[in-house]
Amino acid sequence: MKTNKYQRRFYRDWVKAGNLHITHIIAKETDLQISTNKLLDKRFVEENVRSLRWDIENYISRDHRFLTALKPLAIEINAPLIIKEMARQAGIANVGPMSTVAGAIAEFLGRALLKKGYKDVIVENGGDIFLKSRKARLIGIYSGRSKLWNKLRLKIKPKDTPLAICTSSGTIGHSLNFGCADSVVILAKNTLLADAVATAACNRVNSKEDLQKALDFSRSIKGILGVVIILKNNLVSWGKIEFSK
Repeated sequence: MKTNKYQRRFYRDWVKAGNLHITHIIAKETDLQISTNKLLDKRFVEENVRSLRWDIENYISRDHRFLTALKPLAIEINAPLIIKEMARQAGIANVGPMSTVAGAIAEFLGRALLKKGYKDVIVENGGDIFLKSRKARLIGIYSGRSKLWNKLRLKIKPKDTPLAICTSSGTIGHSLNFGCADSVVILAKNTLLADAVATAACNRVNSKEDLQKALDFSRSIKGILGVVIILKNNLVSWGKIEFSK
């Protein structure tokens, strides 16, 4: 879950997109960096983001629990698609629906851009990424105080995309977390699911002894393809993870 406090996405200064065009879009709390193989149709993106945000904000105005719930929530049968998906994926991870909001916007927007004909699409929304690429990409893992892992990268192959790469942290950023992991990275095909599981796994880490428990929880969920959890100088991983430095 996100607060309204804005923090500059300093990690974007390190991005090297190569042959891709990078565009920044900000709409209220939504702060996106979008990389595409051709110039972005900003009007199309802004209209999509406004529509997605309207669906979420309008639903919250009818049911305030959707904004603050920390556990899965039953929703109206006629709720918008993004609301239904947020609730469904949050339910799988046993967290509140707003734990998926960044991943939801990244996923819905990324899919819309693919339908519009873009071949390479990377939508990054506060550390949650929807990625479709025709070439291998390196995704950095920022873990703050864990300097040992500063140069660690994940290698993502084109055949594995579209792919979700979502990160949660109990020590970095403005998300609401109940754990103290420096970084929990989840790979999945669904960005909402990856976002929810990253939050749920991070909530489970309060000491080194919790790392295996959080890893086991994440890998037990159908649809999760890879997990990386960092706590200070400790790292555990599982699944379809290929590291690169």
